[in-house]
Parts: sequence; structure tokens; C-alpha cells
Amino acid sequence: MPFIRSDEAVVYEIHGAHFTSYISQTTGSRDLAAWRAEIPAGTVAPVHVISHEEVFYVLAGRLRLTIDGETAELGAGDAAVAPAGSALGVVNSADEPARMWVTTRVGLSAELANGETLTPPWAN
Repeated sequence: MPFIRSDEAVVYEIHGAHFTSYISQTTGSRDLAAWRAEIPAGTVAPVHVISHEEVFYVLAGRLRLTIDGETAELGAGDAAVAPAGSALGVVNSADEPARMWVTTRVGLSAELANGETLTPPWAN
């Protein structure tokens, strides 16, 4: 199934953010997962170590990404790459939601500071 319509996308929520999954194994992708994330105003996502490289493209709003201690404020049209094994933090300190497109390899997991491992369904 090479075409995924918007009404076929599945929405997940974690830590107050919404993840709309478009590309995953359930939609026919063997290698890649891609989703749109909506990060509410004031969100400070927990720092986590990612198992696979992730690519971020900001669609709307502003986000502060920290990748292995290096921080940048990104706006619409900006992008970032977080290597596998890097510590990733995402903050939306603005007064409005921000949206970004994220792509990674299928099988992504994230380890939180407390040792808990998350296996996000939108990336598996």
C-alpha cells in the first residue's frame, strides 16, 4: 500500500504531545517510520537516548532541540539530525503549539533517564 491518506493516519499521545503516524510497518514500510508531532505550548519533553538516527523538520512554530548537549532554537523550515545513541531533548517554550515532521528507521526505542525504555508504536 504505497499511499496513505490522512484519514488512515493513527494518532498517539504521550507526555502531552500528539504523534500522527503515517509511515510504519503497519502501512507497508519495511525500513522507515515517519510521523507528524504536535508539541503543545510549554512542553518540556523528558530527555531520552534514541536507538536510531532521527531527522526533524519543523513545520510550524518554534522548538528548542538539544542533541548531546548542543542546543538550537528551530523555526518553520529548519531541520536537525540526531545520531543514533544521542541524548535528545525537545522544548516548546512558546505560547503556541509547534509541529514537526520526524523520520527514522523502523524499530526506534528511547531510554529515559530513569532507565525506562519506550518503544513508540508510531516508529515500530
